[in-house]
Amino acid sequence: MTLTRSELSVAMVYAPAQPLADVNADVVMSQEPAVSDAFDYDLLIIGAGVGGHGAAIHAVKSGLKTAIVEADVMGGTCVNRGCIPSKALLAASGRVRELRNQHHLKSLGIQVGQVTYERSAIADHANTLVSKIQGDMTNSLTRLGVDIITGWARVAGEQKAVIDTADGEKVVTAQDIILSPGSVPFVPPGIEVDGKTVFTSDEALKLDWLPDWIAIIGSGYIGLEFSDIYTALGCEVTIIEALDQLMPTFDPDIAKIAQRVLIAPRDIETRAGVIAQNVTPGSPVVIELADRETKEIVETLEVDACLVATGRIPATKDLGLERVGVELDRRGFIPTNDHLQVLRQGEPVPHLWAIGDATGKMMLAHAASAQGVVTVENICGRDRTVNYLSVPAAAFTHPEVSFVGLTEPAAREKAEAEGFAIDTVRTYFKGNSKALAEAESDGIAKVIYRKDTGEILGTHIIGLHAADLIQEAANAIAQGQTVTDLSFCVHTHPTLSEVLDEAFKRAVVVPA
Repeated sequence: MTLTRSELSVAMVYAPAQPLADVNADVVMSQEPAVSDAFDYDLLIIGAGVGGHGAAIHAVKSGLKTAIVEADVMGGTCVNRGCIPSKALLAASGRVRELRNQHHLKSLGIQVGQVTYERSAIADHANTLVSKIQGDMTNSLTRLGVDIITGWARVAGEQKAVIDTADGEKVVTAQDIILSPGSVPFVPPGIEVDGKTVFTSDEALKLDWLPDWIAIIGSGYIGLEFSDIYTALGCEVTIIEALDQLMPTFDPDIAKIAQRVLIAPRDIETRAGVIAQNVTPGSPVVIELADRETKEIVETLEVDACLVATGRIPATKDLGLERVGVELDRRGFIPTNDHLQVLRQGEPVPHLWAIGDATGKMMLAHAASAQGVVTVENICGRDRTVNYLSVPAAAFTHPEVSFVGLTEPAAREKAEAEGFAIDTVRTYFKGNSKALAEAESDGIAKVIYRKDTGEILGTHIIGLHAADLIQEAANAIAQGQTVTDLSFCVHTHPTLSEVLDEAFKRAVVVPA
């Protein structure tokens, strides 16, 4: 028996707890409907973001009668206020940056005249894309027979939910319930948001206006992407980072190059080691910067706008979890075990599951989707967990940044604790034929691995199409492939993939 393409993806990415032959058998068996007369549905999913959507599709494929509840719009944060509109803005603004880069174009023998753009048209491009994907997601569920319920859902007891709909309160029962409420932007104390001059990424994605000078609080992926957008469209940017160095979550080698290629050449000032203690909306926006340790005001900025890009927090209020005795952790996340079962005093609550940002495992849309598929697998009795070290992430700046697994400091800490040695290899885009042909040779790929076994512990890339290149390393980690295994793989020439090919080959010591 053979796996379908979607089932093969599950079998390879999510560490199976049984042999692949058993997975094949389970997949065939799972096509038998499992509708129970005792419940309205086999599965009720609360939250129709990417995670809930992925879970619903896999549930139907597994023979479960499924309903999904959404209080807002289909697609959740990713589609409406995150991944999708931001990539549309980055694509458009990136073209503007490229066409205005006379030096780069001249190196290719190209000359262009004055490049202009329409802000509203760029914003419309993002809005149109959001609408299309919203519709596609809704249609995909409708075609599969998933019931879509609009309203606010709360757990009302074990295997029961109450939904506030436009037509009144609706009680729904289900054999299993998955919570997928997502997250919202975090606004630190002392920052007043008005949605116009001081705003989060939710408002920034609308691109209602372009300030001459904007401060961005936070130098993570969201802050970097918006600094890319704003500077490409002619804005001056000041990045404010509370920690002593910019991009603190990045591998140090990548952060160093990112500052050289993403910040230094652009109209960006930086402030590190200070906190935005008070931010007051208006014209101008007043930002009081304080020393992180002493909390004394050290500088006051007056800018046209301020984007608060300080991360996200779980949207876990008013879910009714108290009805089943579940307490959120101190950060507001839903406690779960490795199988995504919701925990009550350390023990699983029967038939109650949680996925996505609200679990605090890994706040990425594709991680939520992976969790949704794995949860359905577990509901169907096929024991699975997510290997989070194999989940990649990317910033879609120009050039892109991506990573999977551990940073070098984290890998060294793990090696010391467990008693093994690590090594690293670095390869550069300036030695890659395709990158040179594109005249886009700024970049590096770094692979961190165990010396004794060749196990890949982490891979970090900054450079042209880094977000696509990282998948090879992610799949290798998921499948347990070593640098030696990968060194014998054949890569198309000339392609950017040879940057990683060279790294794997460098990591292998050929026996004498």
